[in-house]
Amino acid sequence: MAGTNTLETTDANFESDVLKSDVPVLVDFWAVWCGPCRALSPIIDEVADANAGKAKVYKVNTDENPNTPSQYGVRGIPTVIVFKNGQVVDQSVGVASKAQLQEMIDKAAAA
Repeated sequence: MAGTNTLETTDANFESDVLKSDVPVLVDFWAVWCGPCRALSPIIDEVADANAGKAKVYKVNTDENPNTPSQYGVRGIPTVIVFKNGQVVDQSVGVASKAQLQEMIDKAAAA
């Protein structure tokens, strides 16, 4: 379900993949059964392709990895959280536009 530059992470790898990243990381919390998540997926892939080399984009399947979404208070999906230096810098719940997601990454990169 991921594009070329869209990566997948798990509860086990979240710290090394996301929290210890040296670039901003956008994380899409999603589930297979979630219609809005499927609608957001191609937008996530576009953002990942557009930011290759300057930010990372990961997807977390909330059904297979319940601990990480719980740790970050994810109540509804899709939820997108942007991390920088291991800290949450921005968050969006629901389907977001490519421009909104890009703005979140740009804001994190500038911070």
